Amino acid sequence: MRSALFAATAFFSLAAISQTAFAEDAPYVDDRSDAAAVIRSLYSAINRHEFARAWDYYGDIKPAKDFDTFVKGYDGTDKVDVKTGAASSDGAAGSIFYNVPVAIQATDKNGEAKVFAGCYTLRQVNAQAQEPPFRPILIDKGALKPSTANFEDAVPASCGDGPPPKQDTVLEQAKKAFVATYGDQCDKQTPDGKPTTEPDAYSLHYKDANAGADEPERETRLFRFFCSMAAYNESAVYYIADDVMGVRQLQFASPELDIRYENNNSEGKVEAVHIIGFQTDDQLVNSDYDDKTRTITSMNKWRGVGDASSTGTYLFRSGNFPLVQYDVDASYDGEINPQTILDYNTAP
Repeated sequence: MRSALFAATAFFSLAAISQTAFAEDAPYVDDRSDAAAVIRSLYSAINRHEFARAWDYYGDIKPAKDFDTFVKGYDGTDKVDVKTGAASSDGAAGSIFYNVPVAIQATDKNGEAKVFAGCYTLRQVNAQAQEPPFRPILIDKGALKPSTANFEDAVPASCGDGPPPKQDTVLEQAKKAFVATYGDQCDKQTPDGKPTTEPDAYSLHYKDANAGADEPERETRLFRFFCSMAAYNESAVYYIADDVMGVRQLQFASPELDIRYENNNSEGKVEAVHIIGFQTDDQLVNSDYDDKTRTITSMNKWRGVGDASSTGTYLFRSGNFPLVQYDVDASYDGEINPQTILDYNTAP
């Protein structure tokens, strides 16, 4: 693989991509909605050997003396993977300039991969002041250098004069805890394609019951991780964090039930539902958090039509989520008619 840094113009050119079947398999991305998307689109064009499109992402200053030189600069590389970091921006003289941290992994036709990292600068001329033809966000300059870091960790923290983005250490701790415990058990993606390692996050502020009027509020963070999807039930795992206990997994109380049916037939009439004990669950089924009521509700369907089920409601109190209500529909009668068998909503 051959690569070159154009120091004079601060441009980077990879060793080139040969005409292989990879071009047909690479996804087509042409997104100019933000600076990082333009960089991803650039490498989409390179991977697909659509060099005219790649050339067009640059502004007045091009990455090579002419288009033929630009194309020849990509002879020998099989594919390029790209990652982008948090972009920063700055306005000047009727334009907005964006700095995008970038890392790429270039793989040659022999399978050898090398990592490069650095920054791209892009420019958007004031859209309201433009006349046709419209000029979208364009690459102004860029420089990538060989990196010894793993590709996953090679993206620079920041570019330009802006401070590096703050890392949400609590969120990262929750993600690590989830992966350590459930990385091999849970699905890798949610049904809509989102990674299961990216949870829904909430911030809850409150005062302890015995806190003085002048004492500040405390904060508890709640993280909901999707775990898995079955035929008609999906499961989720919850983590909670505060300044005293740190990050910990939530465990949810649920009653053990003794259900009596007429003639001992679950298709018959329900004669009685008794609580005979309690257990804890590390996952909740068909659950959601309601930020307005500060409750987590879980509904476990006992069969697909949902006419038999159990529903638990967990209310945020003093930094935790105790069980406050439990409803059971044990009838299997084709109708949804649960009865409340536990109600602590009025408890102090």
